[in-house]
Amino acid sequence: MKKIFAVLLALSMVFALAACTSGSNEPAAEPEVDIFAKGEGVMTYAEYAAADLDTEVTVETFVQATQSWWDNTITAYTQDNEGAYFLYNMACSEEDAAKLVPGTKIKVTGFKSEWSGEVEIVDATFEIEEGEYIAEATDVTALLGTDEMIEHQNQFVAFKGMTVESEAIYKWDGSGADGDDLYFQVSKDGQTYTFTVESYLCGAGTEVYEAVKGLKAGDTVDMEGFCYWYEGLNPHITSVTVL
Repeated sequence: MKKIFAVLLALSMVFALAACTSGSNEPAAEPEVDIFAKGEGVMTYAEYAAADLDTEVTVETFVQATQSWWDNTITAYTQDNEGAYFLYNMACSEEDAAKLVPGTKIKVTGFKSEWSGEVEIVDATFEIEEGEYIAEATDVTALLGTDEMIEHQNQFVAFKGMTVESEAIYKWDGSGADGDDLYFQVSKDGQTYTFTVESYLCGAGTEVYEAVKGLKAGDTVDMEGFCYWYEGLNPHITSVTVL
């Protein structure tokens, strides 16, 4: 009996030691990384918004879309969890342009500028960082015609239940041809707005470009795009759904 008890005790100790040994080999859980935390010398969006025009700024942001790469520059629509940054003609090699897919985190240094109401970063350089974020479209339909709309400048936004007022034209004055920017007018609650399909962003043959070409006055549509500004609200539309 004593022998059996001794054997059982020895086995229990072996199992307990094995369990302890097995547990100690498990990798420690990695700490959760805050992808929105700002690095040293990097502005928050509030600090960027408060900065004077023509001053140097450094921000960390996430690519949401890019226009066509050209002549070692690229124009990007970017955003973090607080606001958005339009990067105009940022220095970029063709090789690096291929890396700027939606969600990519970048650190950008350039100069805050304004052109016809559009606040942007110009003469910029960038470096790619760890992290990924793709923004969901914020429904800003209720803000149309209000002073609050500009607070969403450059963000990825949605417009719901808009009425098409006119068929699209090529270029702002109708002087263009297929492949140029598309301009079309939509209304909500009696106010009319001009929206654009930017050809360098969504060119001929893309789903949104061809859909906008087919819009008729009286159509009701939902749209998504970037809240660009030119002498007032002038969104760059990336999708349209006829209701």
